[in-house]
Amino acid sequence: MRGHLPDENPGFVGRRTELERISAALAEHRLVTVTGVGGVGKTRLALRAAHRAADGYPDGAWWTDLSPLDGDRLLVALVADSVDLSDHTPGMATTGLCHRLADDRLLLVLDSCEHLAEPCARLVAELLAAAPGLTVLATSRRPLGVEGEQVVHLDPLPPAGGDALELLRRAAGEEFTAAGPAGEICVRLEGIPLALELAAAQIRLQGAEAVRDQLGTRFDAPPSARFELLAHTERVWPSRHQTLRAAIGWSHELSAPLERLLWARLSVFRGPFDLASATAVCIGGPLNRATLPGALDGLVRASVVRPPDAAGRLRMLDTIRAYGATWLDRTGETGTVADRHAAHFRGLARRGEADWHGARQLRWYRTVDAHHTDLRTALDRLLRTDPDAALDLIGSVAFAWSCRGRLREARDGLEQALLLSGARGRTRARALWALGVTLVLQGEFGPAQDVSERCAREARHTEYTEYAEGLEDADGAGRAGHHGRPGDLTLDAAALAGLLALTTGRPMAAHIVVGHVLDAARGGPADSAARLRCHLVRVFALTGLGRLGEARDRALALRDLCEELDEHWTRTALEYQLALTGLLEGDPATAAGHARAMLEGTRGLGASLGVALGLDVLATALAAAGDGERAADVSGTGEAYWRSTGQPRRGLPGLRALHEKYTDTARATIGEPAYEEIFVRALTGLPQDGLDRALRSPRQA
Repeated sequence: MRGHLPDENPGFVGRRTELERISAALAEHRLVTVTGVGGVGKTRLALRAAHRAADGYPDGAWWTDLSPLDGDRLLVALVADSVDLSDHTPGMATTGLCHRLADDRLLLVLDSCEHLAEPCARLVAELLAAAPGLTVLATSRRPLGVEGEQVVHLDPLPPAGGDALELLRRAAGEEFTAAGPAGEICVRLEGIPLALELAAAQIRLQGAEAVRDQLGTRFDAPPSARFELLAHTERVWPSRHQTLRAAIGWSHELSAPLERLLWARLSVFRGPFDLASATAVCIGGPLNRATLPGALDGLVRASVVRPPDAAGRLRMLDTIRAYGATWLDRTGETGTVADRHAAHFRGLARRGEADWHGARQLRWYRTVDAHHTDLRTALDRLLRTDPDAALDLIGSVAFAWSCRGRLREARDGLEQALLLSGARGRTRARALWALGVTLVLQGEFGPAQDVSERCAREARHTEYTEYAEGLEDADGAGRAGHHGRPGDLTLDAAALAGLLALTTGRPMAAHIVVGHVLDAARGGPADSAARLRCHLVRVFALTGLGRLGEARDRALALRDLCEELDEHWTRTALEYQLALTGLLEGDPATAAGHARAMLEGTRGLGASLGVALGLDVLATALAAAGDGERAADVSGTGEAYWRSTGQPRRGLPGLRALHEKYTDTARATIGEPAYEEIFVRALTGLPQDGLDRALRSPRQA
């Protein structure tokens, strides 16, 4: 089935009537919003309803969690990412998303809209107008206010009913009778699911009678006395419902002092976090490396922090995180902890960039991807407080973001930081290089040319200044070379100029620019990522110039080197070049083998543009070999991936001509109707299934 929905929580209880109401509303309305107070179970109910409804949408059901966003600047990018749109187009963000959804019949779930209600309303209205087959299911503490919206209000579970008691039983892992303390707990907590889960955690620690007695003491007090220390905005704590607020406050009181301090400091994380990040950001005072793990375990046992997933990442629900943020503000530490958070993720970004060249490349690529939300949070903080540091952070991660298809976010962050920061030197040159690559990938060749020239000037100025001041490293690596030779900044500027020349059909210019710098620089391709990128551009330039034997030999040597280094990105690009060379030399079987190797690499990197390019070269190789049916299947899958980038099919000029030539041959071989039937079936099927078929060798097919 197409789409993506998270796995359901096994603790789902009851809600049969509400599920039927949502199902009926989805059948009649294109926008259905589930409303209710925080902690009442809107997310779980929407997820259950989406799973039940998914089969009715040929193009799938897709989930977007909006809780990590603290503003609307990345709203469209997050929604686009959730529907597998790695938008490479340079126009307005909503344009690509509207185009992606225009012809589809799908269900889009927007979870936790309340803090972005107005931007969500504008986006939903625009999407519904552009995509007649789109249905939106939203969760929010208040309606979005869009014309045609159908609101389904969600109340707590009936406090004296069986569902509330069953939820408490499952969460606590114990059997209770309705007449005992557990039944009184359900009534005291008014059947609010999140409050019941917090109580269940205390039942596991203290027993049901002790929890009942504690709740009796707290909840018999008037609302103003239950939790007078925490006033919060209407959005988080509705005045009509103080019970959840009091329940969270009760859990807070039962936490040990170190646990309460950690709870507050963890609120700076917008996404999942691991122990290492929590330690780096939250230690200080009584919280140290020895005491923090125990405090974190206590918060997990109390259900304040969700247990770690398979990758060791933990998280807090947005309602509980917001509570901690209020306490953090009351301690006067909000700015300090936010600065530590930003510094930590800036350091993570810099380590990732430093380890890009070598065996830890893939590990850091995935680490940067896993911490994407908090890297964005750190960047936003630094743009406000320290633009020079923001430029350093975004310059370190932008290339990885672009490889992952997050071109809009990379470009947005780079352009803002370059505008706000007055920093010169390495940080600026690196950011200009990353921006130039991003613009090339978006097809913005005019702006890319301007940025490329600025990058070259900044690189030359920086390396000349460093050489003149005698600031070169002991071995010259990463700085201006000995005796004023080009360093890595100039090499990367040349690689950018060469990439731009290649994509605009000027292989001779690409060959000259990188050849000139490589001849002047010392060292080989193994010495740095910049040198390796220049050698890669030279290989593609040789291919474009028709010097196929030389290009193939250089590519094979570089690929062997990448295997020794355990370097993935350049190796994948080299497989693409070798596949193209095989086609140009009339060897489609060899080309197909290299194309499959490229696809394995791009799948591991999560690079949809790379997958689209690889499928094109594989389809061309299959058509050239006379396998028209498989060529049609792979080409249809390729078109699906191209659509996920928001761009029309493109690639190096030589490949485009070959693809058109052999596609016409394949159509003639198996007949136009048969080709179109296979092509459309692959286009409308699951892209991942099509990629799996493409990766099978002829013997496996």
